[in-house]
Amino acid sequence: MTDTSPLTLAQMAEEVLRTADGREKTALAHKHAAAWRASRDGGTPIEIGTATPPMQPARPDAPALLDPRDVPKRKPGTPEGRLAILHAIAHIELNAVDLHWDLIARFTHVPFPIGFYDDWVKSADEEAKHFNLICDRLEALGSHYGALPAHAGMWRAAEDTAEDIMGRLAVVPMVLEARGLDVTPGMIQIFKQAKDAETVAAMDVIYNEEVAHVAYGSKWFHFLCGRENLDPKETFHDLVQTYFHSTLRPPFNEEKRAEAGLPPDFYWPLANA
Repeated sequence: MTDTSPLTLAQMAEEVLRTADGREKTALAHKHAAAWRASRDGGTPIEIGTATPPMQPARPDAPALLDPRDVPKRKPGTPEGRLAILHAIAHIELNAVDLHWDLIARFTHVPFPIGFYDDWVKSADEEAKHFNLICDRLEALGSHYGALPAHAGMWRAAEDTAEDIMGRLAVVPMVLEARGLDVTPGMIQIFKQAKDAETVAAMDVIYNEEVAHVAYGSKWFHFLCGRENLDPKETFHDLVQTYFHSTLRPPFNEEKRAEAGLPPDFYWPLANA
């Protein structure tokens, strides 16, 4: 007999993770996020439930995933270089979709207020929008996601922190996504100089919404530190040194980082070290 019971939120998240095609994955992400919002606005309640997320999400056959050292260098002053930048951003956004749904599916054993799930469903929904915005620009410019090779190392943070919710929050939103706040203004400037107003508009949306994603990471990281009576700054430094296999490099977007709840004494000591 077929099980016709409604999906739990964790099962929805797992379904997104097991969908390979980028456009199909993001369509499913939008569908499940809308269902969650409806349930929270007085519709039929959706249980959090449990799931068995894959250690690695399903991925399309293209792009080819290369060691970061083997990804060709971009020359941003050329049309080809700008396409490469957009391709890299699309790849980051697709990984972000999966990172946020994985956070929902993998840590249901950790007790959180319902607002935790509200925040990450919203983030996952916005990352799906970001992926599609950049894919639309690639296609308008005669390319597509998968046309160029991409970075194979982006999922490592998820694998390394698969059993550590505090490590996941420290490394993914508070380091990797915070890095996006540092570098995105420079990329926007490249497309302004190229007089590509449509891409600038898309990247402005991404830049403005990513601040909240970093803020959610900081918010729930501090929540867990408070519950465990841990010093947030010292704990953050320990976790980043454990799980982040690179260095934090300035310049930092201190204004946007502060807006997202990341004070300088969280990241500057790691950069100086």
